[in-house]
Amino acid sequence: AGAEAVKRAVELDLASRFQESLVCYQEGIDLLLQVVKATKDEAKKHRYRQKISELLFFSDGKYHKQIRIEENATGFGYEKLFQEYLTEIVSEVWVEDPYIRHVHQASRYSLYNFLRFCEMLVKGPCKVKTIHLLTSYDEGNGRSQQISGLEEIQQSLRNYGVTLNIAFSSSIHDREIRFNNGWMIKIGRGLDYFKKPQGRFSIGYCDFDLRPCNETTVDVFHTKHTKKM
Repeated sequence: AGAEAVKRAVELDLASRFQESLVCYQEGIDLLLQVVKATKDEAKKHRYRQKISELLFFSDGKYHKQIRIEENATGFGYEKLFQEYLTEIVSEVWVEDPYIRHVHQASRYSLYNFLRFCEMLVKGPCKVKTIHLLTSYDEGNGRSQQISGLEEIQQSLRNYGVTLNIAFSSSIHDREIRFNNGWMIKIGRGLDYFKKPQGRFSIGYCDFDLRPCNETTVDVFHTKHTKKM
């Protein structure tokens, strides 16, 4: 499987499809790392480590893509935005967003948005086992509702074999999402880039691909694999 991933990465690289190529390189590296851990033969381990080093050199490990979401644009649901980075090897996700709060403000649906994001992770094709959320406490009277809402999501995820770790910070400002395959996505507005639906029975209320967006910028990065070989 690792060899097939690398072969595909080289083909994509030659076709100048660099983003897809990097995904395949990363997948091949992760599969080879699993082989290294399972191999007892030191000579084989050495050869695998050499191959991994070569792949890290070819993939370079550096990537930056910027997506501009225009005011009132549609077609930017979470699946559309994140799916290509959620390869099968993704098992751990970090979400840092100071505004995952209760829906007491009419303009904010951040808790529902986070729930929708979690639903996407549960559906796969990735095999997420752990989600780490770092956010800030609600500043108004909705703190207890915020906590109870997050705990409800936490319990629901547990039913699907996913652990949600929740932490709060009063100094968090950045909004970013990281996957343990090296991809990092920074969204100017965090997960809350959708406009308020016109009504509970309006098109776009359930399907986020049809929901108009607020103007924002999405930056996608990839960092070189740092796992110990």
